[in-house]
Amino acid sequence: MNHVADATTLRQHDRSHHLHPFTDLRDYAAHGGRIVTHAEHIYIHDAEGNRMLDGMSGLWCCNLGYSQHQIVEAIYRQLQELPYYNNFFRCANQPAVELATLLAEVTPADFNHVFFTNSGSEANDTNIRLVHRYYDLLGKPEKKLFISRKNAYHGSTIAAGSLGGMKAMHDQVRGLDYVHHINQPHWFAEGGDLSPEDFGLKVARELEQKIDELGEDRVAAFIAEPVQGAGGVIIPPDSYWPEIQRICDERDILFIADEVICGFGRTGEWFGSQTYGLKPHLMTFAKAITNGYIPLGGVMVGDQVAEVLLSQGGEFAHGLTYSGHPAACAAGIATLQTLRETDIIAQAAAQIAPHLQSRLRELADHPVVGEVRGRGMFAAVELVRDKGSRERLAPESQGAVYCRDRANSNGLMVRQTGDAMIMAPPLVSRREEIDELVDKLHQALDETARHYGVN
Repeated sequence: MNHVADATTLRQHDRSHHLHPFTDLRDYAAHGGRIVTHAEHIYIHDAEGNRMLDGMSGLWCCNLGYSQHQIVEAIYRQLQELPYYNNFFRCANQPAVELATLLAEVTPADFNHVFFTNSGSEANDTNIRLVHRYYDLLGKPEKKLFISRKNAYHGSTIAAGSLGGMKAMHDQVRGLDYVHHINQPHWFAEGGDLSPEDFGLKVARELEQKIDELGEDRVAAFIAEPVQGAGGVIIPPDSYWPEIQRICDERDILFIADEVICGFGRTGEWFGSQTYGLKPHLMTFAKAITNGYIPLGGVMVGDQVAEVLLSQGGEFAHGLTYSGHPAACAAGIATLQTLRETDIIAQAAAQIAPHLQSRLRELADHPVVGEVRGRGMFAAVELVRDKGSRERLAPESQGAVYCRDRANSNGLMVRQTGDAMIMAPPLVSRREEIDELVDKLHQALDETARHYGVN
């Protein structure tokens, strides 16, 4: 391990010079935060010497944990051979070509082309450019509108943030005026007296209604995550996706599946689209493509779109300096090879994910738990004061914030989104580590119930 400065110095410099994403900057400048210094397997360590089980796989990205030395070695070797060259001006590099080929092999059969970016945000920006270019080439320049969902997360650039439906982000910047939103399939929070199946159909049909309202001749695409991750691990009712797919099949609009969180094994298949039987035209990926070890994202372009782009000619006026960066692509190759050669996705789906979901369901009877939901290797535990009325523990999600802080203090890294505790442990977690995660979460729930006087 490299030399690490003392914790006090690190914290002071962090507070003085480092502006953090999605953070109350004034509060952080006053109180600071946790400095993570090193990690192994599924555990992280901070500058104060605390060891924590990482129940979030970093930021949904370290699906294989922190000890995949073959990925590190692949990056190192590539930096020695070709540390950088761009993919502009009729140029390419070997890792970018090889990774593009590998991605075509592991994605559904009608995905054979990829455009590389550095992040999911940039990939969703790219989706806008691809979709608009596609319809322009087809002689339909009026098709410019996008439909997304409230509480969706598609990135934090202005374009990607506009595609998303996070209110806090929209309140702070004026978004693109050609993006429109429909409701999310969050039955527990918004389903009311409807059954999950009826609610799923109701919100799915809002897509059809929005297309009719805006005009099918003006709507270009619908974008959605198979499971809304940052929105709170929203598992759609079983009736939802078949109805969405029906609508997309019947309408002249493109379907974009944002696989940034769901992709590469999180839902039990390679991609969430496969888990739910979806047939998108474009798929956004990032995060776990390199196991989080180095930035890389991109768009898998389905044959219907690619054939138009390739056959019509003319420059696609879009690009990024680091698109297809050789070291990032080397990391992607090593990650995909690991996933294929070790059968980790299938093993996690058959053994670890069922254990995670089973253990978490034991929490359903806890006095402050209103719902436990999950799919594959991620889940959410919704907190309430009253199970019948679904009354929340405290205003502005402070009950879940308290529970998150108690979990963190107990050595478990999980997140709070709204009134839910959300988690996405690495696919390489062992059964006993899943037990540790659930036990520590249970302890935090007990402490939260005592704090708010719920028996």
